[in-house]
Amino acid sequence: MPKGKVAVITGASRGIGRSIAFALAAQGATIVAMDMDQSATDTVVSELQATGAKALAVVGNVTVTADVERMIDATMEAFGRVDILVNNAGITRDGLIMRMKDEDWDAVLSVNLKGAFVCTRTAFKVMSKQRYGRIINIASIVGQMGNAGQANYCASKAGLIGLTKSNAREMAKRNVTVNAVAPGFIATAMTDALSDKVREELAAQIPLERLGSADDIANAVVFLASEASAYITGHVLAVNGGMYM
Repeated sequence: MPKGKVAVITGASRGIGRSIAFALAAQGATIVAMDMDQSATDTVVSELQATGAKALAVVGNVTVTADVERMIDATMEAFGRVDILVNNAGITRDGLIMRMKDEDWDAVLSVNLKGAFVCTRTAFKVMSKQRYGRIINIASIVGQMGNAGQANYCASKAGLIGLTKSNAREMAKRNVTVNAVAPGFIATAMTDALSDKVREELAAQIPLERLGSADDIANAVVFLASEASAYITGHVLAVNGGMYM
């Protein structure tokens, strides 16, 4: 388990990112939560600290190199290490391709893919010197199978899978593993807004007959961040209830 490790999590203020932060903290990791929402990030860190965990809040934009460098510098100053990076920050701007605006395409690719690139590049400078690291990218089932009305999001997540595999090959010599988790349909605030009928239709497409939970994803991240996964790199771990095999 990642006890005593320092874990940086982007998009940590809510949903899957928040669950990952608490799951890693429960295993003894120190948490650095990065998000653009100051209030929500401070709240998560306060809640983590209330459990006895060490935690630090950093507000910044994952697409801005200076923000990411500041976050890594703050982590090093506070804790002296960067052992785990979870690239979780992501946005959606859904729409049919024929109506999709340039700015909606650019925004999603920038946050979901460029953000992971910037964070990985910056964190790897530290991990390379340590000769140790675990990088986990939060991809998506739709990056594997596609989804109508989400060309930008699907492209960003498919790109993230390619980035995972390429980085895994580059970084292995430094004892840094790079893997991805590809969630299926997960019960979040976004899916809570759907009607009961739509949620039932989604569940009907899943062999396990239910939406996943944020904790299902967090548990997969804990495994990939741990020594139990030391011989796994370049892998995409599907956590989707069997919806895509």
